Amino acid sequence: MIKITDLTKIYSNKRGIRNISLTIKTGEILGLLGPNGSGKTTIMKSMLSLIAEDSGTIEVDGKRLHDNYEDIMSRTGALIETPGIHKDLSAYDNLRLAARCKDDINDIDRVLKVVHLEQYKNDKAGRFSLGMKQRLGLAAAFLGSPEIIILDEPVNGLDIEGVVEIREYIKKLNREQNTTFVISSHIASEIEKLSTSTAVIYDGELISHDSTQHIMSLYPSMEDYFLEKVHERRGSI
Repeated sequence: MIKITDLTKIYSNKRGIRNISLTIKTGEILGLLGPNGSGKTTIMKSMLSLIAEDSGTIEVDGKRLHDNYEDIMSRTGALIETPGIHKDLSAYDNLRLAARCKDDINDIDRVLKVVHLEQYKNDKAGRFSLGMKQRLGLAAAFLGSPEIIILDEPVNGLDIEGVVEIREYIKKLNREQNTTFVISSHIASEIEKLSTSTAVIYDGELISHDSTQHIMSLYPSMEDYFLEKVHERRGSI
């Protein structure tokens, strides 16, 4: 279980996140839904200690992230913003570097097949299209089938087939290995199809959090739910 309590991070431009509190159960697929710039990536970066929060705490299985960073990160995969790719290295060698951090060298060929890059394994990543780079970044996140996987806009740049393939693989990992996912998107329909719970992030604040099943029993679509919650938020200011 992941517990985020009163997480706040304000940047010099006064944007950021304020007093975010979320509980993410083991085996849950949490969708962070919100417009670009709403604070989704800041939450995820905080969960990976890529930025220092101003206040608040993050715990995994009852252990504070900062005090148990190496242990928690060894069980976590992530893709944040754009894939961290070495352009002069092949797809295989990029994953070999990532695998050294997790001792998952033997898993490289498997994840290359998952993202359908096996035939390009020896090609330099700098020559890849946007979608292929995204697939490579996802492969790195999937290495070793981590207990927790954090994905920031994971289907960015993918074609329709790629979107469906990655969505189904995420569901497969969740179903068969009870993998916990935190996934962000500004596309309501993608969160609707993928998540088991949805948190709406707007203007740096958490304005709603509910199970996706419950939401869909009340609203025609995730888009309708999102718009209603945003209109309620604006009306309360």
